[in-house]
Amino acid sequence: MTDVLRDIGKIARALDSIANIEFKDFQLSKGQYLYLIRISENPGIIPDKLAEMIKVDRTTAARAIKKLEEKGFIEKKDDSENKKIRRLFVTAEGAELVPIIRLENDYSNQIALQNLSEQEITAFAETLKIVVANIDEEWLSVKKGNKWPYLERKKE
Repeated sequence: MTDVLRDIGKIARALDSIANIEFKDFQLSKGQYLYLIRISENPGIIPDKLAEMIKVDRTTAARAIKKLEEKGFIEKKDDSENKKIRRLFVTAEGAELVPIIRLENDYSNQIALQNLSEQEITAFAETLKIVVANIDEEWLSVKKGNKWPYLERKKE
């Protein structure tokens, strides 16, 4: 079986590294651009949902959110109905960075997909959606404390 996940990981790490270098001048580091863009796309999102969307644990998300808040790029606001819920919003200063992050994302896509036809890109995108769906449910299960059964299969 071809180990496509290794290549997907390599691509993700390379693009994340490039983005972190590109956004350093804007005081965004260690993937903070990803949180900022997702909050801009989902105004009022709660931290737990953001962590789930990005596929990180709550502690990692909380650290990134805190740093973005300290830099003035995002703000937390109390929910109008439930005061325990704090919703996330991009500030005016953070909103200035959103178009730059989108430009970098568009350029990354352009470079990564440059030798593929439109048909190949569409097929690749559809295939990736299936892979993401396969992993989403498993990710949630493991995050809730369940284990994958691969060790049990090895014993048989």
